[in-house]
Amino acid sequence: MGYSRRDFLSAVGVSGGAGALFATMGALGLAPSAEASAKGTFDPPQQSDFSLTGRSAKKVVILGAGIAGLATAYELGKAGYDCTILEALDRVGGRNWTIRGGDRVTELDGTTQVAKFGDGVYLNAGPARLAQWMVTMDYCRELGVDLEVFTNSNAQAYIYHQNMRAPVRWRTAKADVYGYVSELLSRATDAGALDAALTAQDKERLIAFLSSFGAVGDRASGFKYSGGTRRGHGVNPGAGDQPGTALGPVPSLSEVLASGVGQRFAFEFGYDQAMLMFQPVGGMDAIPRAFAAKIGRQRIRLRAKVTRITDLPDGVEVEYADRHGRTQKIKADLCVAAMPPHILARTAHNLGAEVQAALATPTATNAGKIGLEYRRRWWEVDEDIYGGITATDLDLATIWYPSYGYGASRGMVVGYYNFGAQADAYAALKPAERERRAIEQGMKIHGAKYRDELASSVSIAWKLQPHIEGAWVGWPSRQGAYQLLGKPAGHVYFAGDWLSYMIAWQSGALESARKVVTELHQRVLSTS
Repeated sequence: MGYSRRDFLSAVGVSGGAGALFATMGALGLAPSAEASAKGTFDPPQQSDFSLTGRSAKKVVILGAGIAGLATAYELGKAGYDCTILEALDRVGGRNWTIRGGDRVTELDGTTQVAKFGDGVYLNAGPARLAQWMVTMDYCRELGVDLEVFTNSNAQAYIYHQNMRAPVRWRTAKADVYGYVSELLSRATDAGALDAALTAQDKERLIAFLSSFGAVGDRASGFKYSGGTRRGHGVNPGAGDQPGTALGPVPSLSEVLASGVGQRFAFEFGYDQAMLMFQPVGGMDAIPRAFAAKIGRQRIRLRAKVTRITDLPDGVEVEYADRHGRTQKIKADLCVAAMPPHILARTAHNLGAEVQAALATPTATNAGKIGLEYRRRWWEVDEDIYGGITATDLDLATIWYPSYGYGASRGMVVGYYNFGAQADAYAALKPAERERRAIEQGMKIHGAKYRDELASSVSIAWKLQPHIEGAWVGWPSRQGAYQLLGKPAGHVYFAGDWLSYMIAWQSGALESARKVVTELHQRVLSTS
């Protein structure tokens, strides 16, 4: 007689109990296992997990419709969990927020801006780029979110420091820094300064590398760096008798060091910042909208502000104020709190003093952005900049050029993306004053057209956004409070980028959600 897999698992369950059954399912690849989780893989819950065990899916209330909350509901929904999401805002996505024409941006004090952007113009007020290795890319593929390249680094963009006479192209600054470093290191190597570390053959190989790396001269010239076409052209190559002219003059080594431009290039090597990077076509909010469509809008209650979390012997009860201000209650078997920790710390609960202290441990950091819509894409037409980021030590921190809409009539420049004290300084201003300050600073780089061709603007200060009040959080350490909140408090689990090593990235929220989903599902399958 044949013996089916279901018969076999049933026999294991009868003889060994739920723990043995769950372990066997994990070994057969039918349930998430701790070993798989430790290796970074993820086996989403499936309805078959319950049909094989004879158990039933539970009711789960999820607090917050940011990326972590949405991913939790999406993954649990695959196995038939009855999920309800409570979200205080009138939209899904949390900090994943794309602002378009007609959208309102209201701050804690009631100050409101109405975006006047034209069709097809938008500002990704929160996350704006995706690294290739991040799990966010996998969800975009699974959810059918179309992607396009986000130009994170562009040789045509600028670096501008206040001690410089004028902004310098990224490519020019890099050529000069790499050139002079190569000249100095070649001289030192040839003079024997590194003989204790290098063999004769090593020295020749290093000098050969530096010759290409920095475009320096040969030994006879003293390995002199004298510029070249990789710095750019004063006149571009053309037809006939127009070979082009190299950009000049070349600054001295002392001038290059004094400018401080060399500190900017480490950015390109960051594992989470290196090209290629991507963005969803039409705006970053394509991701939460796709999650919401899969979950079902009927499972998401917007404008539902959580006011109390009560862990019960047999589940959890959550009180919230609905869109009409009336107090409502929802009971569930389990809860996943995916709200910012500093907001949770101000929410009444009975989870204990240790949990309360842990929630109050991380500190929120502010970030700010301003979207400047222009009537003409002068950065492309006049300055040949197609996407990318200009770095500066002005309080703007960075200026971003759009990686979409090339060749269109209008476009959006992110006039500043800053954080910490710089963002706080702009947050203290009214929106019109933020625009004025950003324009005055940006004119130092781009001139009068930066002011004269402006059509509209919208700014965001994340510390002033209701129910969010910060761009991300920082931990004093990954011990103590961080470890405590990585475990459930009774029937309440915690999830969010703030419980990951990728804080401020959607990928961190997604990885945290996957961890909680795995642990919650293991708990349900292993208990009666």
